[in-house]
Amino acid sequence: MAMPKKGTRLITVDGIVYRWRVRHKPTYNQGNSWSPLGFAVERAEEPGGVLVVSLPCARPDNWRGERTIALRPILAGRCIRRAVEQGWNSRKPGSAFTLTVSEDELIALLDEPPQYLIPFLWGMIPEGGGVRDLPRCTQIWSRDKPGTNQAPSDPQ
Repeated sequence: MAMPKKGTRLITVDGIVYRWRVRHKPTYNQGNSWSPLGFAVERAEEPGGVLVVSLPCARPDNWRGERTIALRPILAGRCIRRAVEQGWNSRKPGSAFTLTVSEDELIALLDEPPQYLIPFLWGMIPEGGGVRDLPRCTQIWSRDKPGTNQAPSDPQ
């Protein structure tokens, strides 16, 4: 079955042009972080077999604030190369070929430990980071200064 072309990105791996995309909206299981972040890949010119890649983290738009990563083209390209090495034939139609990436494989694919992000109300916080990592975040009140330890809605 062919993927929809809308919202796809092109990538060239070993001289072959592929089209890859992440599902536009999360499924209920993905939103609750019960299913991992995944993306689909197929040949751009002659679609045949579809590759479905599953990564060891949640989608960035998950509802529970679970850690995630930014899916970059370099990771997509290396996952495609790994799937071809494991026997994915992009010309052969049929059921989807599934590549499940473990935590250790993710480090090997990226050549470094992944930089996880934590979804937050105003954006993403790097794992282990804080409010100072969010440039758009504004502090409503401070507990450090005397006289400002009440929430803005509390009566004075």
